[in-house]
Parts: sequence; structure tokens; C-alpha cells
Amino acid sequence: MDIKEIENLIKFVASQKNVGEVEIEKKDFKLVIRKPVSTVVQSPQYIQATAAPMPNQLPAAPQAPVSAAPVSESNSAAAPETASNLITIKSPMIGTFYRSSSPDKPAFVNVGDEVKPGKAVCIIEAMKLFNEIESEVSGKIVKVLVDNASPVEYDQPLFLVEPN
Repeated sequence: MDIKEIENLIKFVASQKNVGEVEIEKKDFKLVIRKPVSTVVQSPQYIQATAAPMPNQLPAAPQAPVSAAPVSESNSAAAPETASNLITIKSPMIGTFYRSSSPDKPAFVNVGDEVKPGKAVCIIEAMKLFNEIESEVSGKIVKVLVDNASPVEYDQPLFLVEPN
């Protein structure tokens, strides 16, 4: 592993929210990359900062949940309707999502395209390895959920497919 690969791995780990440590061990060396503790603790600090103003706004607090409840109910009501007839193609790994094999080539699939099991729908790059992701379902692409060249997490939804 050369210095460029190590630098790219450090940048990749730093950009991931849910990864705190990566360990790679080969025959002749071992590499451990850890994020600083302050980065991991940042989310709870945000929650505490959000929680602090709420007791100060006790009169406004009953109004906020009342207005928030209908929004979440309408969202949850709409989600089962769309989720009931659509199948989600999810990312099998963390990496960078690409819609085509190179910038000058067309996307593997677009909204409205038919897919069958085994048809490539995208590429996910992980540690300089380009992995073709194939559809496991048959149907029509209804929505692309990820922007090109965006980082994706394991099990993150990538496409919505209307089954045949």
C-alpha cells in the first residue's frame, strides 16, 4: 500500500459519518485509522444544544408537537402507499456511487428504464475498486435516490423500482 492509497483511505474515513475506525492488516504491516473523539461526540453536543432551548420555550413547546404531528402522520401515511408497491435497490457496501462507468458514458439506467435481474444499475467505488451493482429484481426504474459521485452507506436506498 503506497502513501497515496493511505491518504485516500484517510480522506474516505474522515468523510463517513458512521465510521469511527478502520483497521487493515496485511502480511508485513498493520494500519489503523481512527477519527478524533471530538468528531464522534459532535452529534450528542448538537442534541444537547437543541434540548436546551426547549425548556425555556415551554409555552411554545405544545404548539410545536401539534404542528409537527400532522406532518409526520402525512409522511408516514404516504410512505407505506409508495413502499407497498415499489421495491428498493440498496447499496451492498459503502463507497462512492456512480451512475455510469465513466463521465463520458451514458448512465446505466434512467427513470423509466426497464431492469431485469443481472442488469448493471450503477457502480460503487470502494478503495479504488469499481464494483458493478446489478439489479436483483425485474421492473421499471421509478426514482434515482442518490446523486452521481455521492458517498453512500451500506444498505442505503439507491433506486426505487416498480415491479413487473
